[in-house]
Amino acid sequence: MAFDEGLAERIRAHLGADPAIVEKRMFGGMAFLHAGNMAVGVIGDDLMVRVGPEATDAALARAGTRPFDFTGRPMRGWVVVAASAVAEDAALAEWIDQGCSFAAGLPPK
Repeated sequence: MAFDEGLAERIRAHLGADPAIVEKRMFGGMAFLHAGNMAVGVIGDDLMVRVGPEATDAALARAGTRPFDFTGRPMRGWVVVAASAVAEDAALAEWIDQGCSFAAGLPPK
C-alpha cells in the first residue's frame, strides 16, 4: 500500500529537526516515533495518531476520525484521521502535537 508522501512531508515540516523523532516504514506507511514510541503516522491518505487510551473517546468524537483497526481488532489509544480533516495545517498540527505529547510521556525504548 502506498502512502501519501505529501502528508508525510507536512508532518516532517511540522516536527522540524527534533532529535527525538525517527521515521520508520510500518504498516505499509510511514511512522514517526518519539524516543522509540510511535506518535503519528501515515497510512494511505490518512493520518494515524496515538492519543492514548484515556483520550480515545474524545478523539473519536472529533470530525473525520475512526478507530485504528489494522488487524480486525480496534486498537484503543489510536485513531485514524481522514485526510480531509487534516487538510488545514493548523488541524494537522493539533493532531501531531497530541500524538507527540502522548508518546513523549512514555518511557523511551
